[in-house]
Amino acid sequence: MSGLIGKKIGMTSIFTEAGRNIPCTVIEAKPNVVVQVKSEDSDGYTAVQLGFGDKKVKNTTKALQGHFDKAGTSPKRHLREFRDYALEKSVGELVKIDEVIAEGDFINIAGTSKGKGFQGVVKRHGFHGVGDRTHGQHNRERAPGSIGAASYPARVFKGMRMAGRTGGDRVTVKNLEVVKIIADKNLILVKGAVPGHKGGIVYIEK
Repeated sequence: MSGLIGKKIGMTSIFTEAGRNIPCTVIEAKPNVVVQVKSEDSDGYTAVQLGFGDKKVKNTTKALQGHFDKAGTSPKRHLREFRDYALEKSVGELVKIDEVIAEGDFINIAGTSKGKGFQGVVKRHGFHGVGDRTHGQHNRERAPGSIGAASYPARVFKGMRMAGRTGGDRVTVKNLEVVKIIADKNLILVKGAVPGHKGGIVYIEK
């Protein structure tokens, strides 16, 4: 497996030679720095830790400063481990887009979905309400209805779909097609939508 850390820029659309309009998500993936290489002997598994986005030294803990100094790089804002990395890289080297991804590849992208705050059951779970007004209901179009049984089991089961905070979850979208790569600007155009807001950090895996 190989991967990169990137930032979601927004959405656009491009036209194919046949004139078909394809909606695309634009991801900026500047060269990632290899901060640490883990091996079976020292750590019990093989992985590569990548760093993305610069961070001020004054906002970095002493322990992390030593971690980055050992790698010979400036402090990074985001770190992520990729297990069984396909590329053979040493500490301090850069990982670029064209080394990992090519046009036409299918990739998995993970990100944090947009937070929508406290929502009711209609928006959160797709409930249809208790019934229509024409059937004697009053202001029940968006109500959850009954949430439990009677004297048995005399409680509400865990995991019951109810109102609550929505969004802000880790979401992975699989098998997204890479439509175009603009290497000189470190941009990846992916067919379809990617979780998260503009400027959100995403993790690309291949």
